[in-house]
This record gives sequence, structure tokens and C-alpha cells, in this order.
Amino acid sequence: MAIKKLRPITPGQRHKIVNTFDDISTSKPEKSLVSGASRTGGRNNTGKMTMRYIGGGHKQKFRDIDFKRDKDGVEGVVKSIEYDPNRTARIALVYYKDGEKRYILAPNGLQVGQQVKSGTGAEIEIGNSLYLSEIPLGTVIHNIELRPNQGAKIARSAGSYAQLTAKDGNYVVIKLPSGETRLILATCKATIGSVSNSEHMLVRSGKAGRSRWLGRRPRVRGVVMNPVDHPMGGGEGRNAGQHPRSRKGIPAKGYKTRSKKKSSSKYIIERRKK
Repeated sequence: MAIKKLRPITPGQRHKIVNTFDDISTSKPEKSLVSGASRTGGRNNTGKMTMRYIGGGHKQKFRDIDFKRDKDGVEGVVKSIEYDPNRTARIALVYYKDGEKRYILAPNGLQVGQQVKSGTGAEIEIGNSLYLSEIPLGTVIHNIELRPNQGAKIARSAGSYAQLTAKDGNYVVIKLPSGETRLILATCKATIGSVSNSEHMLVRSGKAGRSRWLGRRPRVRGVVMNPVDHPMGGGEGRNAGQHPRSRKGIPAKGYKTRSKKKSSSKYIIERRKK
């Protein structure tokens, strides 16, 4: 995976930094794992805009990703590494010995032709999925379940990873990408390695048009709105004396919105750093 900076031939290319896509082996997805994806444009079933700044964008097809990795004991071979427009990470097409095909999140270092396996007895190798109770301490992992058989919820975006730091009875201690440390049941699954496309954070679009291709419309700051549109709107010129807050009046910049009675708080050992 590498990136390249374009020559400033046009204004849109002056600050443009893009992926080279060297790691991608094919441009056409597997038809049996692809379905159509419709766009809402931010409107609900009556046509009313309920989410702002959404609209347009290139047509995309949804790839069905296997986040559960429940093909235990069946070996699979990586046939291709592919681009997925619905996520920042790369995906890998796996052919299993029983004839089934599935997409999985591609970790860093996964190669075409490499074998992957899941379940009890799988080796501690990149791309293999195991129960947390079987993974050695200090191992870098991603694609982590929060509840058994729920499917992975944590560390799925490009370049992200977590680390298994301790084991405590029926639970293991995981240090998450945010810096938070929490307990997760040892019967949950995780995949060895870190997520691919780790240089995604260095990419710069170069022009506003690329945001429109992604279906993102221009965002407007609250301070430039009228008082009827936003709590921070109004004032003469650039005078905006109100405290930073959302459109609905909820304070920003440090205001805690997490419920104090949330049931999962007991599993959090250390909160993330500010």
C-alpha cells in the first residue's frame, strides 16, 4: 500500500494525495456477494429532509462482508484483494474448501494465495480468526466482537487495531484504538493483525468535487446561519458570543453525552484520552 502526490498541473491536483492501489488485484467484485445499494439523499419515507449534507454521489454496490468469521475448521484461500467503496479498508475474497465464497476485511500483509482459517485450533497468523481466550497476550488484533456470535464491531476501519493486554477469568482486557481499556468476553472472536490501507489518513482529496462524488454536500457553519436556524446564528458581522453547541442546543467541546446509567460502563476499565 502506497500513496502518491500529484504534480500541480491543475488547481485540483496541487494538494492532491491519492492511493496507488498497488495492493488491489482485481477491479470486478464477485457477483454472488454483491447487491444494489440505494441512496436516501437524507430524506425519510415522506420525502422530508431529516439528515443534512447528504445527496448525490457515484452509484455504488454493496459487498456482503463476513464479520462473524464462523466458518470454523474450514480452510480458505485468498483469491483477490479488492477495493470496497463502502469502507476505508480493503476486502479479501476467500474461496473455502467446501465451495463457499466470502468477503472478509483484509488485514495488513495478507497476500493472494494465502490460507486463512477460523475457530479453535487456528494458527496465530495474519488473517486467522480465533476466540479471544486462545490468543496470546500482546497480540495485535482487529475485527473484534463485543458479544459472542454477534459479528465484529470494533477495529474495522483502515489501519486500526487493538491489543490484547490481559486475561481475567471469563474476560480479556483489550486496549482499543481510542486508548480506552475494556473487558470483553473471552468467547468472542477477533482476527489477527491490523486492518489494511493504513495510509488512508494521509490521503487528501484536492478539491470539493471529490466530496460530492462520495455523496457529501457542503457543510455550513452554525455561526453564519440566522438565529432561526441555529443557536449560534445571528449577530452583527462576525460577532458570535454564544458557546459552541449543536443545532439542537447540546454543548460541544468537552460536554459529556454518555448516559451515566449505561449498562456497558462496568466493562470499561479506563476511558479514552481526551
